[in-house]
Parts: sequence; structure tokens; C-alpha cells
Amino acid sequence: MKTFFPFAILSFILLSSCGRTLSPFTARVYDEGRFTEAELKRIQFYLSEPIVLTRELRAEKAEVISGEIKLVNGQQVEQVVIPKGTPGAVLFTPDRERLAISFESGSDDRYLIFGPNPTMNDRYTLRASDWDRRAAIVTYNGRKWRAGGSAALATLLVDLRKVDQVSVRSRTAGGRRVDEWRLLKSF
Repeated sequence: MKTFFPFAILSFILLSSCGRTLSPFTARVYDEGRFTEAELKRIQFYLSEPIVLTRELRAEKAEVISGEIKLVNGQQVEQVVIPKGTPGAVLFTPDRERLAISFESGSDDRYLIFGPNPTMNDRYTLRASDWDRRAAIVTYNGRKWRAGGSAALATLLVDLRKVDQVSVRSRTAGGRRVDEWRLLKSF
């Protein structure tokens, strides 16, 4: 039993070091990487905090886009929950600083906009058309949604070890010799 305990601790340390180490995606990482849009589309992003999107359903507009329908304060609302750690991918870049990130497969209209936030050390956080103390108004799937308070803290995370990996295509030149007949011909 005494030999098992140190072995178990060593195994735990080795296995836990194999997991991904996520770091905030910041304006500095973006600038230093000089990523093109195509390169950004190959980076796997993760969400740091859960984002809960809700929108009120009216009787004349009862079309459900995605998520589930709930009754909140006597009103029917549709809710989309994007849990912490959900992987996302860049669909496009509306401008040099902002990224359109999709956390759902299927429709290219289901994305949220993230951009650098100077008050949070230039981390890429959720961008909204309007913020108040309790919620943000964001566009998702072509409609306006309310994002709860924790959405203000939601940032993009990346595995920096994978982002820093550079694909290098290399070949070795074999050299080029002057043909003897060309050499003789020139004299």
C-alpha cells in the first residue's frame, strides 16, 4: 500500500499535465500572431463563462429558432444556453478587431461578436449593441436577444501551445553542378 500512494500521485500529476491549458485570447496575442482570417478559422476557441440568451415570444411570433421554451414571469421565452468551456470557431471577421464566433453547428447565422475590451486587459469579450446593469442586447440568428449579467465576463480562451505552433514546410536543396560540356563550351 505504501508504494501505491506515491505511484498514484505521480500518475495524477502526469495525466493532469497532458490536458489543455487555456489562456485568454487578447489583442496582444492577436497582434503578435498576425493572423489572417483563414488562420483564425483554424484556431479552436473556448468560452470562459456561460452565456444565457433569452428572447420573449409573442403569440403572433411564436417561431422557435433554437434552444428551449420556458415560462418566466408569466411570459413565454426562448432560451439558448452556451455553457462554460463550449468550443467555438470563427465564421468571419467583421473588421480587423472583431471576431464572429459560432458555438453551434448547422447555421452560419448563429454567432456572437467578440472584441478586445480595454477594461479587461484587452481580452476578447462579448460585444453587444446595448448594455445595462443586468443584461446586454446581442444579435443572434438574425434576432435580438438578452444576454444575462455573466455574459459581460465571458471571454474567449485558446490553447496557446496550439496557437503558437507554426507549420513549416521545409526542403533541402541538393545543389547544382555545372555540366562539363557547358564548361568546355564556354572556353
